[in-house]
Order: sequence, then C-alpha cells, then structure tokens
Amino acid sequence: MADKRIGLRAIGKLREGEVIWDATVPGFGARRQSGNAVAYVLKYRTAEGRQRWFTIGRHGAPWTPDEARKEAIRLLGSVARKADPAAEKTSIRKAATVRELCTQYLTDAREGRLLTRRQSPKRPSTIATDEGRIRDHIEPLLGSMKVAAVTRRDVESAMHGIAAGRTARKGSTAARKATRIRGGKGAATRTIGLLGAMFAYAVRLGMRADNPVRGVVRFADGRRERRLSDAEYRTLGQGLRKAETQIWPAAIAVTRFLALTGWRSSEALTLRWDQIDFARRTASLSETKTGRSVRPLSRAACEVLTELPRMGAFVFPATRGERGLTGYPQVWSRKIAPVCQLPSGVTPHTLRHSFASLAADLGYSEPTIAAMIGHKGRSMTSRYVHSADAVLLAAADAVADRTAQLMGEAKAGVVVELHRATR
Repeated sequence: MADKRIGLRAIGKLREGEVIWDATVPGFGARRQSGNAVAYVLKYRTAEGRQRWFTIGRHGAPWTPDEARKEAIRLLGSVARKADPAAEKTSIRKAATVRELCTQYLTDAREGRLLTRRQSPKRPSTIATDEGRIRDHIEPLLGSMKVAAVTRRDVESAMHGIAAGRTARKGSTAARKATRIRGGKGAATRTIGLLGAMFAYAVRLGMRADNPVRGVVRFADGRRERRLSDAEYRTLGQGLRKAETQIWPAAIAVTRFLALTGWRSSEALTLRWDQIDFARRTASLSETKTGRSVRPLSRAACEVLTELPRMGAFVFPATRGERGLTGYPQVWSRKIAPVCQLPSGVTPHTLRHSFASLAADLGYSEPTIAAMIGHKGRSMTSRYVHSADAVLLAAADAVADRTAQLMGEAKAGVVVELHRATR
C-alpha cells in the first residue's frame, strides 16, 4: 500500500497479506498476515548493511499506532548506535533456561570438570544428591526461566516456596521405587546453596554477569547437636541384642560400628575389606566428605568386623548383589530405632555426635577427636599419615570401651581406663 501516516482507520482497511508503511517514520509499518491479527513491524539495516525485520507487537493494548510509532523511533535510535534489536531479541529467545543450565552443570560434574573447594571432582554420592535437589526443587520452581532473567527476588521466592512445602510430593528415583519429597527449611537452605554454585558456574561460562543468589539470607543450617543419654545408650544396646535374629546382621553390625567409631554412615556403608589393616588397626578411606582419611580402629570396632562373614568386597553387604548395604536410613527408622525404643529425633548421625561428645567428656582435645572421626580441620601433615599412632589408638579404645560399657556390651574383665583432662 502507498505510504501514509498509520492510524486506526488504515489498520481497519488492511486486507490479509497487505503491508502499510508509515510516511513519517522510515521502516515503520503494519501488516495483516491472517484473520484479524495485525502486527506492527520495523524494517531497518544494521551497521554491517544487513536488512532486518523486527516485530514490535500485535495491534491492541498496549500497542496502538502511536505507541508502536514511538517504539519504532526508539529502536531506530539504538540502530544508529550500531545495535541490532532483531539479533538481540533472537538471542534472548534462544538463551539458556535454568533447566538447560542444570543439565550442563550435571554433565560437567559427572565428567569431573567441576572441582570442589578441595580442588577435587565431586564424588558420585554428592552428584546424586545434587540431581535430587535439582529434580525435586530447582526445576519445578525455576526450570523454565531464562538464566539471565533470574533475580534475587526469584531466588528468595523459590527458597521460601521449598521451605513452605510447595515442592512436596511423592516421587520415585532409580535407587528407590518410591520416595517422599517434603521440602522444609533445611532442604531450602541446602538447595539454594547448590543454586548459588550453579549460578557461579553460569557466570564463569558467560551466561550472565552476576550471581543472583549472592546476598540471599538463608535459614539456619539446623545442625543436629543431639547426643545419646546414658539411658538411651543402654536401650540401644539392649535393642541391638534383641534384634540380632530379626534384622539383617549387617545392619545390626554397622549400627554397633557407628556407635563405636563415630564414623559417618556413608563411610561405613561403603567400607571395603581391602581398606582395613587389622595389624595396624587402621582403615584407609580414599574418598570421604573431607578427602582421604586414615582412621584408628578400636579393639571393640575390630571385634565387630572380625565377627562378620566375608560375603564380598564390602564389609557391610546388602541382602543381595555385590554392593554395600543400601536403604540403611529406612532400616534404622522403621526397625532399629523402634526395637531400641529410641525417640524419632535420634538418627545415625546422633551416634557420631555422641561419640565425639563422649571423647570430649573423657578429656580428649579437638584435634584428637577430629582425627578419630575424620572431621575437617586436621593438620597439613595428616595427608602423609598411613597408620594411626599409639595415642590415637589409645583414645579410640577408651571412647569405644566407654561406649560399649554404656550399651551394656563391655567384655568381662575389661578395665576401661578413662583419660583425665589436665587442669
């Protein structure tokens, strides 16, 4: 159609397939493609001489002829400054979503290209945990958003949504047929921590200039400081002896082992026979939460191990297959804790904290306790140690003997020597 100032009357007369160009703003036009839909467009040339078409928007609120004309003038100003609105729009439309960022992050993690603060690749168990948090919380709340568009407010909204249970549901995983995703403040804090690492990764890749998680105030980590009382130690020992013929022996044995060593349950459940040196009473763990670790083994802990039949590479085997014991948290909550008459707040982690607390009660220093349970913060020289020294072995014996005494499992004739703190 001939050039004229575009107005409502001209828009109404447009026939299907026709384009009308504005007489006052070069390249600004309107076209009817099909039906009643009319779009305002801008045709321009880039600084490199390429012709571009840019769709401003469809006729109707907010795009009237006058508003579309103002937008065309603004866009032409950016073109004069060597910008390319059409290319920028395409780039935004094709920009990676948070879901795509998650996929790329996990791929690099599995390939060992993401390093932890210890400058080592993420462990498979950590990657599996990350996968769960991404699948259960991050993708449902933020997955469809563009990486570059996520704001701190979006992150805070996701965090409070997880805490309030917006992502709570029944689900399934490859390892377990059914599971329940509950959310809560703890899950929210840990998920936002992972999200912060993912956006730091996005910044390194140039997907965005800043990390929207930075500055978000998270919930307290809710660290569990629960320890067993003397009465609870007694009921634990009674319950384990009672359950020896009712529960898979490896589950009973690993529970005793955790109580006598203060290990993390994941470390015990993946322990292999070739990692144990009974002559030196040590266990060499190549992969733990804090890296390589050499642990002293008390005589009581060694006795638990030597009484176990060797059914494969793993010390505490599963009921079937060549793998370590799986599903232990469920065995604990559904069988061991009820039989031992332990409150719901007592978990396998409670055994670790109780061991450390007993060691402190007996007067042992923090470095000694850290060496026994593999806590972070050990000295630089610990990386070169291949066996436990006499002091650590004596400390491990004393704490384990005290634990066994409280559980009613101390052997007859054994004298428990308590280490007194120096004043």
